[in-house]
Parts: sequence; C-alpha cells; structure tokens
Amino acid sequence: MCGIIGILGQQGVTARLIEALKRLEYRGYDSAGVATLVDGLIERRRAHGKIKNLEDVLVQKPLAGLTGIGHTRWATHGAPTTRNAHPHATTRVAVVHNGIIENFRTLRSELEAEGRIFDSETDTEVITQLISLALELGANPKEAVVEALKRVRGAFAIACLFAGENDLLIGARQGSPLVVGVGEGEMYLGSDGIAVAPFTNRVIYLDEGDLVVLTRTSHAIYDAGHQPVTREVKSVAASAAAVEKGNYRHYMQKEIHEEPDAAARTIGHYIDPLEETLALPNCGVDFAVIDQLWIVGCGTAYLAGRVGEYWFEQVAGLACEVDIASEFRYREPVAAGRAAALFISQSGETADTLEALRLCKRKGWKTIAVVNVPESSIAREADAILPTLAGPEIGVASTKAFVAQLSALAAIAVAAARTRQKIDRGEERHLCHLLMETPRLIGEAIKVEAAIAAAAKESSHARSIIYIGRGMSYPIALEAALKLKEISYIHAEGYAAGELKHGPIALIDEVTPVFAIAPYDHLFEKTISNVQEIAARKGRVTLFSDAQGIEEAGDVARHVIEAPKADPFVAPIVYSPLIHLLAYHVALAKGTDVDQPRNLAKSVTVE
Repeated sequence: MCGIIGILGQQGVTARLIEALKRLEYRGYDSAGVATLVDGLIERRRAHGKIKNLEDVLVQKPLAGLTGIGHTRWATHGAPTTRNAHPHATTRVAVVHNGIIENFRTLRSELEAEGRIFDSETDTEVITQLISLALELGANPKEAVVEALKRVRGAFAIACLFAGENDLLIGARQGSPLVVGVGEGEMYLGSDGIAVAPFTNRVIYLDEGDLVVLTRTSHAIYDAGHQPVTREVKSVAASAAAVEKGNYRHYMQKEIHEEPDAAARTIGHYIDPLEETLALPNCGVDFAVIDQLWIVGCGTAYLAGRVGEYWFEQVAGLACEVDIASEFRYREPVAAGRAAALFISQSGETADTLEALRLCKRKGWKTIAVVNVPESSIAREADAILPTLAGPEIGVASTKAFVAQLSALAAIAVAAARTRQKIDRGEERHLCHLLMETPRLIGEAIKVEAAIAAAAKESSHARSIIYIGRGMSYPIALEAALKLKEISYIHAEGYAAGELKHGPIALIDEVTPVFAIAPYDHLFEKTISNVQEIAARKGRVTLFSDAQGIEEAGDVARHVIEAPKADPFVAPIVYSPLIHLLAYHVALAKGTDVDQPRNLAKSVTVE
C-alpha cells in the first residue's frame, strides 16, 4: 500500500525524505507529501500524482527542518488529490499512515459533532484529529498516540511528528509493517527496510501492536500491552544499489533479467551442490506425517501455488489443495487428516494471506511461510519459514519473485518427496541436478527477448488475448494473462487447453492473438491438437516451445518463440521469463506505465 519515511536528522531532512520516497514509490504513487518542523511549527508540502510533482512544489517552496516525515500514497479512502495527500496535520501533530481504519466513518461523525473540522476525505485524518484532541486535553505525545489508537479499528502503520518537539518521532503498527532505522546520532522510521537502506543498515522490525518513541539517540519500544520491550537490532544486507534501475529502462525489465540470479540464490539455499541433496533449514514441519497440504496465496503468489500443486502431488505424493487467500478465509476449510498449510507472499504482509495463516493456526494446523522478507508478519507468525531469495522487487507486477517462489516450491516438494520416501537417493540427485541447471536455462530463455518484442508489438493492438497450456503450463498461462492485464490493460485470459471445446473456442477469430505454452513433454501432442483446432478457425497462434516441439508442430502456428530445452519438472520456471517479457514488451509498445500500473500497489496490506 502506502510508503512511510521519518527522519530525526542532524542536518536538513527534506532531500533525504524525497530520496526515500522515490524508493518507496512502488508502494503508492497517487500523491506524495512531506512535513517538517520549522522553528517548532509543522510545515507541509504535498502534491497529487508522482513524486516528481512534489519535487516541483519544493522547488517553488523549499522546506527546511531537521525532523520530518514523508509519504507516498495509494488511495483507499478519498480521491488521489493534493487535499487527500499525507501528511495530514493540525497545528499540533502531523501523521502519515499506511493501512485502512475500518471505523473511521463512526469516529469522524463523533468528532465532527464535537466541532472538529476535517480537511480531507481520508480515514487517516481521524487518527490525526484523535491525537490532536488528546494533546489539547493535556496528554503528552506518547499518551496521545496511545489514546487515539485505542479508538481505531483496522490495519495501520503510522509515523507522527509533533509541534514543538524537534527531537521526537512516534511510530506504531497494527497489521501493517513498520521498521526503525538506527543511525549515528540519527533515527529513522520506514514502512520497510528499503526506505531506510540509504541511511543505515541497522534495522529493528517492530512486532504486531508495537509503539516506538524515537529521539536522535534512543528508541523506546512498547508492546501491545504498553509494556517496555526490547527488539533486536539487525543488520540488513539490502544495499542502495539493489533498488536502482541501472541501465534498464524499467524496474520490471531489470527484474526479469535478474530472474536467473533469483532462482540461483533460492535454489542454492536448499541444495547442497556437492552432494546433490536437499534440505529445508529450520523447517519444523515433518512432511512424512502430513496427510494434506493446503497452499494459499493471492495474485501471482496464488498462481505459483497452482504450479506447486503439481509438484507436491506428482513428486511427493501429497494430497494438495490450492486456494486464494481471500476465499480460503471464508469457506471453512476442512482437513482430510493431519494438515499443514503453506502460505506464499512476496512481501510477507499480504493482509488476506496473513489472516488465512491465523485461521489455520487456530485450527491447529502446521503453518509454513514461503516469503521474500524473512522479518515480515507472515514469516514471524508461521511455524516454519522457507524463504525465497529474490532480493528487493520494485516493479508492481511480480516477476523475479514469482520465479523465486517456483524455485522454492520445487525444492520443498523434492524434500517432501524424500521425507515421504516417494523418491530414492538417485531420483533426488536427478531432481537436484535439474534444479541446479535452471538458472542457466532461465538466462538462455531471456536471450530471445528480441523475438518476443516483435511478437508483442503485433499483439499490442489487440482488445483481448488468450493463453493456453496443459499440465504445469496451465498455471503459467494464467500467470501470463495476469501479467498482461496488470501492465498493458489488455483483457487476457488463461485457459486449460483441453477446455477450449467447452466454451472458450467461441472466442477464436482472425484478430484475437492466442499464445500456446507447450514445452515438448508427454502432453505436447494434445496441446498441439488444440492449437490445430484454433488454426482451423483462422486463429492467430504464437507457440512457445523448444526446438523439438517447434519442429514437431510444423507450420500450425503463425509465430514461434523458441525456449531452451528443459525437463518437464523445471519447465514452468524456465518458461516464466518468456511470458513476463511478452507482457513487458506489449505494455512498452502500448506506452503504459510498466512499473506503476494504474490502480495497483505492490504490497496489499489491507483486505
């Protein structure tokens, strides 16, 4: 959702607030703003749209101050206007907020009845008004924040700046992440580690319900029961360079080209390359005694789970169900025997996925987190953490994180198969060898980018696009359609190829592009039969396959994209950069905003 930064500095903070907001713009880009203390008074600068607009405002009206907060917004309550941009402020306090206050209408009505004047349409301003009211009634800043948060219901991470308090920032979190950065004579608050990475590598990850009181030389943390607690200061490896575009045109393009490294890091975490054995470090879940595995996620993470379902059932012989977190929560899932649940999330803060995890814990099921942020809420609340090592991902449309998720799921499935004695030592070595080859094959797949760009240009004028696949290529077709929708705004659907005759073939005509994902495997002939049915109706087919598949297909497809030869076990991972590049180049040809598509945010921390 939204991005937060706060700095208690020894020199002017505005430039650094802007620097941090640029790194957080992937979290929200509807509006942005900063507030500092100038001679003890709160001064704000805000602008609708992207951070460049805020920079223009600051050129016209510079902002001094050694203490400040900043925010980049993804609109929930209230239109994306300057009036609704954060920080929201009274003469006493300024607040930035990530999340949603569910009871804001009731609170706003009560406060307005008491004569409070609201300047925006946002839910956030309720927090500002409640804190300001408590200050007016004599509370100190910490007491005022505590009193205000007692009344709000929902998810939030906040940072608060107080008039007349040049050496004070207060932050709190409930359902949305917030971190403290520890510097030398300076302190920082951020919605994630990327926010504070340019300033310090020493970070405190606040726990659920924590409140923190910062001065330039101290941090005091209080838990949900308002008792003082100590949280560990950790060194983070994410460097400033990890979130730069480098020579690439967009973050998404850069991150697709980083997919081989993301796969290599993740696979390397689980495999001993010398012994070709798999281990799940600190897993804590014995797959030998599990009768059923649930896989839960949202969006791209859910689709990674759809691929994982094949691996767990075909390789590990483990009954597997995959569900969307927002649906899983409300269907009263029933376990057939001893159950475990595996939760996939890039950020580890996805609200529906987190609540689904909590539901499973209440049921007494073992829970596993497959996340890219090991200090995230999902990771900390799960019984076991099995990380993906994609590194920071800035583009809203997930690419390298998806590949890392697939890599982790494949490795976990092999480890589960060995534990369940579904494979012998020789088969384990073979599958480990296949996984270790995967990063190289992904790199080879990326080399066909020019051919994909040509196919994308031709398809960029389409009103609708169809993807088909069988077996593990079916969820890859779903992922391809999702990526295209996200960044090009072209309607796209993924279908199981065998379902064409059950309805979707009615959509085939001379103008609708069809992309068939068909590695040369045991299902290839069946998929090509479906391609022939499309071609017979003058459909425009582009075939994704390897050299042998392309040769066997003959001239049934109008265009072909050649993928490297990959064993069916790892083919879903190897074909992922191809469909990501296709979506990227279609969006590029259309001229849409690739990294920050409309209406979307990177981390969905509210329902």
